[in-house]
Amino acid sequence: MSYHIHPSENFAQEFKAVGTEQLELAITALTERPDGVLEAIHDARKCFKRLRSLYRLAATDAPAFRQAENARIREMSRTLSPFRDATALVEVSEYLQRHAENTEERAALKRIGKILTARRDRLAADDKPIEESVAKAIATCGQAVEAFSHVAFEDDGNRSAKHLAKGWRRMLKRAAAARRACGDTTDAHLFHELRKRCQDYRYYLDLLQPLWPSALHAKRVEVIEVVDLLGHHNDLALLSSLVNEQPDLFGRSEDLAHLLSAVISRQEALRKPILEAAEQVLREKPMAESRKIKLLWRDAA
Repeated sequence: MSYHIHPSENFAQEFKAVGTEQLELAITALTERPDGVLEAIHDARKCFKRLRSLYRLAATDAPAFRQAENARIREMSRTLSPFRDATALVEVSEYLQRHAENTEERAALKRIGKILTARRDRLAADDKPIEESVAKAIATCGQAVEAFSHVAFEDDGNRSAKHLAKGWRRMLKRAAAARRACGDTTDAHLFHELRKRCQDYRYYLDLLQPLWPSALHAKRVEVIEVVDLLGHHNDLALLSSLVNEQPDLFGRSEDLAHLLSAVISRQEALRKPILEAAEQVLREKPMAESRKIKLLWRDAA
């Protein structure tokens, strides 16, 4: 199985199979942990993001199921986010070092990187809170798998095409609104919203790639570029929040000043390419693009 919905197959079975696979992959990651618990949490959270996108796109005619299960997975993912965030902060400190403006700033950022690495390692070494959160997540995944047995769809090609087009159109409208909201602002929360909507777009393209593999793959490459840029912006905002909450964590005031300067500079440098790339990705009208999806689904089904 893969993260695709095939129009030639039974829609309900495809939906359940794709969703169940993501939950099983998350359970496997959290149970086996070949690269450690923090990396396992990261892998599981990626599965949860794919799962929530599946709910939003493909469960439009089961609103109660979509709302309840989306909330279930969202809350579970949030309980794991502090552990993943600790690793993300180490990664963004390395990103800042690569873009340091001078040797003095780079040296300060290296010292801060060591502080963040030690913080991450302390968090990973404290087994009890991580293990409790992971155990709850695994149990919640089992409940989500069970919920799939109670959802039903009318397996009609025209009906499925209509609902998929509706979900696609809603996603594009939300993404376009998020792009406009970021046009004249530095608000990190608005850029984070744009990232979430672009992630949805990426996963929708994955899900329906069998409809037109070459074209949807090309679009996916464009969207991933935007998501990656927004990911750096979001991680920088996360680091800025930690500075505001725990300024004493970062040692010398001179290092903290270099850090804040580097964060502000990189966020400013990212905003223009983010907005330009997002505008290119969202160039087609939501109604027109969703209509193509509907026609492609009907033809393939």
